[in-house]
Amino acid sequence: MKKLKFYAIGLIPGCIIVFFILNKKGASCSGYLPNSRVIAETLSKDFKYSDNFKAEMTTLKVDEKFLKDSIITKGKIDFDRSHAQKKPCPDYLLTYPENNPTYEITYEKCEENVTLNSLKKLK
Repeated sequence: MKKLKFYAIGLIPGCIIVFFILNKKGASCSGYLPNSRVIAETLSKDFKYSDNFKAEMTTLKVDEKFLKDSIITKGKIDFDRSHAQKKPCPDYLLTYPENNPTYEITYEKCEENVTLNSLKKLK
């Protein structure tokens, strides 16, 4: 029981100190997951739109700001239906939102740019 008290005396203040230090620096562990890494890398590249994608954007009334800020940023990559190891340009299937997806996007992520191929409304 005495060892447990000493353990708690060190653990609790240590956790509080680490929490406040990391919180001030804005650190987060979410950027290390595969979904977050692919989306961050996608957003850092130049976007190219296929003719089919442009037509679907017009039909569904989706503008570029909503596409980048909501659909891609908050979307979820479906790795089971994507080809992440394809060379030279892996292709991905992204759904938005994560629960009950409404939009589905397929795109290729190359070295310098991202080519958006299709946009579908699921509902």
